[in-house]
Amino acid sequence: MTQELTVVHTESPSSKPTGWWRDAVIYQVYVRSFADSDGDGVGDLRGIRSRLPHLARLGVDAVWLTPFYASPQADGGYDVADYRAVDPLFGTLEDAADLVRAAHDLGLRVIVDVVPNHTSDRHRWFQEALGDPSARVRYHFRPGRGPGGDLPPNDWESVFGGPAWTRVDDGEWYLHLFAPEQPDLNWEHAEVREEFDSVLRFWLDLGVDGFRVDVAHGMVKPPGLPDIGHSGQARLIGEQVLPFFDQDGVHEIHRSWRRLLDSYSPALRPCGTPGQRIGVAEAWAPTSERLALYVRPDELHQAFNFRFLNCPWDPAAMRRVIDESLAATASVGAPTTWVLSNHDVVRHTTRYGSLARARAAALLMLALPGSAYLYQGEELGLPEVADLPDEVRRDPAFRRGGPATGAQGASADGQEGLRDGCRVPMPWSGAEPPYGFGPGGSWLPQPADWAGLTVEAQTGDPHSTLELYRAALELRRALPGLGAGPDPAGNGGGNGMRWLDSPAGVLAFGRPGFVCTFNTRGAPVELPSPGRPVLSSSPLGGGGRTVLIPADSCTWWAI
Repeated sequence: MTQELTVVHTESPSSKPTGWWRDAVIYQVYVRSFADSDGDGVGDLRGIRSRLPHLARLGVDAVWLTPFYASPQADGGYDVADYRAVDPLFGTLEDAADLVRAAHDLGLRVIVDVVPNHTSDRHRWFQEALGDPSARVRYHFRPGRGPGGDLPPNDWESVFGGPAWTRVDDGEWYLHLFAPEQPDLNWEHAEVREEFDSVLRFWLDLGVDGFRVDVAHGMVKPPGLPDIGHSGQARLIGEQVLPFFDQDGVHEIHRSWRRLLDSYSPALRPCGTPGQRIGVAEAWAPTSERLALYVRPDELHQAFNFRFLNCPWDPAAMRRVIDESLAATASVGAPTTWVLSNHDVVRHTTRYGSLARARAAALLMLALPGSAYLYQGEELGLPEVADLPDEVRRDPAFRRGGPATGAQGASADGQEGLRDGCRVPMPWSGAEPPYGFGPGGSWLPQPADWAGLTVEAQTGDPHSTLELYRAALELRRALPGLGAGPDPAGNGGGNGMRWLDSPAGVLAFGRPGFVCTFNTRGAPVELPSPGRPVLSSSPLGGGGRTVLIPADSCTWWAI
């Protein structure tokens, strides 16, 4: 890797008071696996706070924290028992406030998860519902079908495998699109809407900068809860058309939340960085056009682009997804949000088959117009840990058997039931586990060969993946044609991007003052030099009027 451009920070994350999210790079922290402060082997809020300087040096604009609320941890905290309390496993409410303040002091914004589709079965509301049928209106309880009501109310399946219904002692059934410990809320009930307005205000008052909305497509269910008529219905981060997902009624909820977020103007903020509070949709939609509905001007600010994440290592498919994504979001005046990995999918280093491809894909993503999300450890080139012993796995789908899974929940693509492999704790320093993760061990075992992947080992090495990410994020700020880019009317959908002629297997596009070349072929390709190389995921060859683009690589050029 060579970097020939002198990079100068032109602005800090906190110096963009409005619209900061349009080109932000946001770093996802999986709380259990980032850093452990107390030696119990589980990451926590104090551990995260101690490692915030790494994120500031990396050059990201914000950090997104997965749930740290009070929870029985049936699904890694996405089963919330109390939305206003911090689980003792992760710390205290004071620790959360300290973390937000420390992040703001470093110019980092903080986004927290909100989980509105379902609660934990230990939530006060659900416990009331079990004992008092009149309290069941907050959830979806129904009588069963068949003799004695022994069959579920309909044929819906859980995303985690098996029926989406569980029967309680008095014979009624309740709906859970995920684990049985995660009963779905009834968003037709006014009390549910009022409660979540209150929850959002609680965390906004604490100083957070926004929310990632879990299952943003799932809160509203169709009238009558009709049968689907076939099995193999829901796939994690899927694109199927299903009656229990992506109902038009969810947009009314998101519009009301946008009004709430907008009511927290910068002038009224008690502390922290200036700028808008934002909402980010985790929405599974069948098309880019349907996904764009979640980011209309009066709805949420961002939506994860899972079509890009799911795209194979194929230039035609990648170009098609990029074009469709940019066109769809441009139609509603929103930026596109790109992502390659998260806590629910196989890490892209493994998914694409090599570290070289993962590095190239990262540069491609960071060169595209809009905002980008990084998942913890991808800046280190961490691979998926595929050989975890069965007894240490925590993914609830592993035991239930998700769609297209085997006897123990293992799917053909390694996703359903095997999400623990991307959640193995971060390696920070040292030659053996737990690699500086904390003073004790780690809740999932780390591989014995990760010593060369730690933050300590990669810092200062010009060929390391960590330094590649650091350089890319500095250049993203320094080059005016990157990030969201200019917004001239009619120019590439408002993003200043245009595709350039290139050989088969190579994608090339230009933005103002910038060219990106992306070689998906397993062999080098000779091209006319498009400008001055400023960053490459693999060392370039040749020189002069032509340049040799390495196999499975991406290069940035200043023109």
